[in-house]
Amino acid sequence: MSKVAVLGAGSWGTALAIVLADNGHDVHLWSHRKEHAEKINETHQNEKYLKDITIPSNVTASSDMKEVVSDTEHIVLVVPTKAIREVCKELVRYLDQKVVLTHASKGIEPETYKRVSEVIAEEISRDKYKDIVVLSGPSHAEEVSLRHPTTVTVSAEDLSVAKSVQDLFINEQFRVYTSPDLVGVELGGSLKNIIALGAGISDGLGFGDNAKAALITRGLAEIARLGTSMGANPLTFSGLTGVGDLIVTCTSSHSRNWRAGYKLGKGAKLDEVLEDMGMVVEGVRTTKAAYQLSKKQEVDMPITAGIYEVLFNDADPHDVVTQLMTRIRRHEMEDLTNILDDQMNS
Repeated sequence: MSKVAVLGAGSWGTALAIVLADNGHDVHLWSHRKEHAEKINETHQNEKYLKDITIPSNVTASSDMKEVVSDTEHIVLVVPTKAIREVCKELVRYLDQKVVLTHASKGIEPETYKRVSEVIAEEISRDKYKDIVVLSGPSHAEEVSLRHPTTVTVSAEDLSVAKSVQDLFINEQFRVYTSPDLVGVELGGSLKNIIALGAGISDGLGFGDNAKAALITRGLAEIARLGTSMGANPLTFSGLTGVGDLIVTCTSSHSRNWRAGYKLGKGAKLDEVLEDMGMVVEGVRTTKAAYQLSKKQEVDMPITAGIYEVLFNDADPHDVVTQLMTRIRRHEMEDLTNILDDQMNS
């Protein structure tokens, strides 16, 4: 088995390190805090992020990135999207051979509207890596670390490289599919966090399952509209990284985005929600990026726009939901027809 470097010792990075360790790999886990890495090595636990989970002995943590990434062909980036550029700027200094760069971060960069793979490609020159692979799908870190059955998708421009990452991760509990649609896989995983915020808001307001089902379904239509305008295959959004990820993120208390939305629905303000969470809520940053991007692409995204107003303009969540429910009447098949027409004409 091979040495694999995992950059990011939060809940998801640790869970993926456990999967790789279960497969017999020599896993080196990077944390930006020395004391955090030392604590993991001493206790074989990561109590802040994955309570009561034992980390296998073939996972070694370190805050020395050079040490972590040396002599490895596979590097897995699992840091918050806002930290991707900074981490890549440091990482590129230590790459002395071509590596496979896999990322499992879900978000879009505000202002530039770039997907994570595009940010990585801007910061690391092409001669330093074989390809950039995205790993995404319906996967709570808490359940993955308990070895509960989980299925995800990997995608890259070079499908043979995606298959090498599939081989790296796949086991009896962690099923990995491949997809040729890099854009769709990344966007589905990113945009679903916005809808999860909305689902949490709806639940916080006490609107029940009917409203949440409507929000998830119409949210999927928004994701598909924006995704196809960016070149994604619309069928991707009916798969694991689309509707699959939506279901798991919008219906579970494991989801940070759902929990943050729930608190907002209960009347809390964004600043106090983020402070109380103590961990990154990717959907907040992605909402800003998607809202800006929808204007640029001239794509109608009323749910995203409503959540943007709640997050950044202090709009009342109840009023926003009421406005969404009283929008102009439309035909349900209109979105699907328009998406298919766009695909056939492109």
